[in-house]
Amino acid sequence: RLLIGKPGLDGHSNGAEQIAVKGRDAGFEIVYEGIRLTPAQIARAAQEEGVHLIGLSVLSGSHLELVEAIHLELSAIGANDIPIVLGGIIPEDDAQLLMQNGLKAVFTPKDMDMNEIMDRMVDIIRETNGLEPDA
Repeated sequence: RLLIGKPGLDGHSNGAEQIAVKGRDAGFEIVYEGIRLTPAQIARAAQEEGVHLIGLSVLSGSHLELVEAIHLELSAIGANDIPIVLGGIIPEDDAQLLMQNGLKAVFTPKDMDMNEIMDRMVDIIRETNGLEPDA
């Protein structure tokens, strides 16, 4: 199960919706809560829906603050074991900082191969659950 979230005030949902459709086509059960969600809404939905991964889409430039807030919300409800990936317009320095702070992957417009993105998300889920990456 994959939760796709659009936190913050950013209303550009095209990328998130493309990932949701590709995820469904790749066999994921998709939980898509829509746009302009708070970090608390995303964390609660992830816990309540029993998702295996959270995929965030942020184009507003507030990715550092939003990802940190979502990590804090997940910790507060005892769900900090759910891995998070991020897609959007993310500067390389910010991507490295986010990865150092627990984010599992950052996808930007240069990551155009949707099959590779799906494969990476499956590998992250497998690794999080103590399984070997898919061969």
